[in-house]
Order: sequence, then structure tokens, then C-alpha cells
Amino acid sequence: MSAGAAIGIGHNGGPGTASGFRTHCWTQARRELLGARLPTEVVRLQLRRAKALGLDYKTYAGVRATTGRDLVAFLYSSNALGVFRPGQAVPAPEAARIAASAAAAHLGGSPGVPLDVLARQIGAASARRLPAFGASWSEMRQEMKHWLRAQDLPGDAVLMIGETAHEREMMTAGGLAGFVSGQAFFAGVADAI
Repeated sequence: MSAGAAIGIGHNGGPGTASGFRTHCWTQARRELLGARLPTEVVRLQLRRAKALGLDYKTYAGVRATTGRDLVAFLYSSNALGVFRPGQAVPAPEAARIAASAAAAHLGGSPGVPLDVLARQIGAASARRLPAFGASWSEMRQEMKHWLRAQDLPGDAVLMIGETAHEREMMTAGGLAGFVSGQAFFAGVADAI
């Protein structure tokens, strides 16, 4: 892009292929936005909060920087819990990790999975069927927003712990704070998307 070229609608004015002082300014602003200069006490508080939630600091700080809000709840999918059929219990290590988290647990279940049984096993504040595979974007958005209103939760304070691309779409459609795979979360190596 030449120095005189107009930037189109929707372009954030990033450095593009430009070099020099403009790139330096862009890099500096981005570094400050992502919290490279947070006061030590703020970082300590965030480290304690991340630990209480059961997240690594990078994941927690990334979600916090993106949404500007603290996480208060996690929506676990039955897929992330490794429960795929009736009669199957939530594995003990997963149940213990959920119980140790400071975030309120909520459950989203796949068809055929007994929600009430799983909700009791993880101490979920609510349990709901997730939007069916093949649901339109607007249907997923409407269902997720309805659930958030019923729970009196702001979407950007809820992290989804899921496994599938369909669940990731639900997270985006519902305006949730982010998505962490169940495998990564339960292994303790979460990285939000």
C-alpha cells in the first residue's frame, strides 16, 4: 500500500506492508494494549484469579484483555467432559477439577445425554441442551442469548469448555468470552480461542 493510498472501510489501519515509524508506533500501541505494562500488583491479582479459576495465566489474561471483564462462569459441554451416552459418568479427575474452580459451572448437553444426572455430578448451576448440529447461526445465537438471560449472565463473562467446531460456533454466536478445548482445560494447558 502506498503512503497516499486510501484505507477502505473496515480496515483498522494496521501497519500492512509499511515500514519505519508507522510500524514502530503500531507495535508499541499493540504491546501496551495487551498489557505488557501492567502494574505488578495487578499481575499478581490476575495470577491468583487465574489459579482460582483453574486456568493458566496466559489464557486468563488474554480473555480478560479481550473482553475487559472477569470470568464468572464456565459452560461445559458433555463432549468436553467425555460423556457421550446415557449411564456414562463424568470421570473423577474432571469432576474434581470443576469442583476446584471458582467459576460457576453450567452444563450444555448433547442429545441423548441425561442432563440432570450430569448436572448433579459436576454441581452445575444450570443444564441445557446445546443447539442441534445444523442449526442456523441466528438459531444458535437466539438459544444462547436466551440461556444467558435466564441465568442472568453477561456473555463475555462466560468461557465455553467444549470440543467440537459446532460448539466453537455456538460460543461465537452467543457472544461468549472464549473457547477452550476440554482436553486442554482438563490437562491444565488451556489456551483460549
